[in-house]
Amino acid sequence: MRIARLLTLSTLAFATPAVAATPMTKPSETKPSETKPPTLEQETRAWHQKRIENLTSPDGWLALVGLHWLKEGDNTFGSAADNHLVFPAGVPARIGTLQLKGGKVMLSVAPGVPLLKDGQPFSTGPLRPEVEGREDVLSLGTLRFYLIRRGEQFGIRVKDSEAEARKKFHGIPTYPVSAAWRIEGRFEPANPPRKVPVPNVLGMVEQLDSPGTVVFTVNGQEYRLEPVQEPGSTQLFIIFGDLTNRTDTYGAGRFLYSDLPKDGKVVLDFNRAYNPPCAFSPYATCPLPPPQNRLKVRVEAGEKRYGDH
Repeated sequence: MRIARLLTLSTLAFATPAVAATPMTKPSETKPSETKPPTLEQETRAWHQKRIENLTSPDGWLALVGLHWLKEGDNTFGSAADNHLVFPAGVPARIGTLQLKGGKVMLSVAPGVPLLKDGQPFSTGPLRPEVEGREDVLSLGTLRFYLIRRGEQFGIRVKDSEAEARKKFHGIPTYPVSAAWRIEGRFEPANPPRKVPVPNVLGMVEQLDSPGTVVFTVNGQEYRLEPVQEPGSTQLFIIFGDLTNRTDTYGAGRFLYSDLPKDGKVVLDFNRAYNPPCAFSPYATCPLPPPQNRLKVRVEAGEKRYGDH
């Protein structure tokens, strides 16, 4: 997650032109203003603030209110209880039909339903699933929903900007920021990059690309993590667990991004370890730490457990 650094501009004071009472400063004698770089504490707090803004946005994970898996053939959806996919109350009883056939999904909207696709009126046509943020987004009132694919399964993910979880959000507790948990590790590249089996909460296992291994030390003990690299990403993505998961942090593990290796080194800033979407909603499909990424140490940094999750 990228943090925009704000530069504070000095305010220029307006002064009455002086009559030679004060000596003028020659340009060569002017000292440039000194701006102190932000501290680790300031950088981390700014990063976390941006993280909270994304999480609580109208389209963030706290807005997630449903996940419906499609069966082969016709799937009716709407708020009526006899639909195949039952949507939240407040939308039409019959919104339309989603037809899954041969790995493709077609949507037919019921007459009179003011459904939009990517902001434009829509009545019938194919749906593009979520692939690198280029999915077709449908909207109806405060609802936004779109097609996802997990393995050979297709589902409809539903978000509501008026979701109770979003309204009642009360912040995420964190450990104190500590320079001790900003660790430089050694990167051992895999040549060629290998596939790493990564399980998820649905019981599926996905083969993801891993460019190598990060080796680092905590209290004199060496540990290893295998990151994966998402298509088109310029960062490493690390799904890890540690001994705090039993008591203080989310039980299924946490996520961490790091920059790509530079001169054979990778910086792991565990102050930016954060909870996966599943810590906030039962409708997310989070990956879980692979066995080799379950650390036998307490990583007392980053986000703690949210609520009773």
